[in-house]
Amino acid sequence: MTFDANQENARLREVRTTSEDIFDGVVLNVKRDMVRLPNGNEAVREVIRHIGAVCVIPVTDDGKVIMERQYRYPLDRVILEIPAGKLDAPDENRMSAIQRELREETGYTADDWQELGDLHPAPAYSDEYISMYLARGLHKGDRHLDADEFLDVHAIPLKDLVQDVMNGKISDAKTQICILKAARIMGV
Repeated sequence: MTFDANQENARLREVRTTSEDIFDGVVLNVKRDMVRLPNGNEAVREVIRHIGAVCVIPVTDDGKVIMERQYRYPLDRVILEIPAGKLDAPDENRMSAIQRELREETGYTADDWQELGDLHPAPAYSDEYISMYLARGLHKGDRHLDADEFLDVHAIPLKDLVQDVMNGKISDAKTQICILKAARIMGV
């Protein structure tokens, strides 16, 4: 017997039967859906619909990563993250979006870009996906923060960030994943 992914996926699929708007915001929309489960029963699914986002791990020629320290209101604390941002429109070109975000938040531009894949940070309750990139060949310029952005920029050795991820000092999922992927790619 061979494994048929399409047949297995169909066997596990939930089918939406109704959908109700709960909240329509600037960054996200929340829905309450009823779904029919594979066994025929019904269940509630509360889903956050997100426009999408991008992130980048910018690595300097001497192996340092351009990082940001930023206050995150939901956590009520400052955390260390890689540059990232939401799309301006659902159909925005993701490469253009991350190039814009890197320039605006850090002042850096890059000659070399490598796609690192997509991340679903919370697939149990959100459709958000973040496209991840590695940027090298960096050039420093002027930052152009949005009016509501306040963050500090730091250059930290990639090897130190790997250790911080492994020691639990970096809690942000996109940052953890990009640090470990970049370290693997760069042999750190």
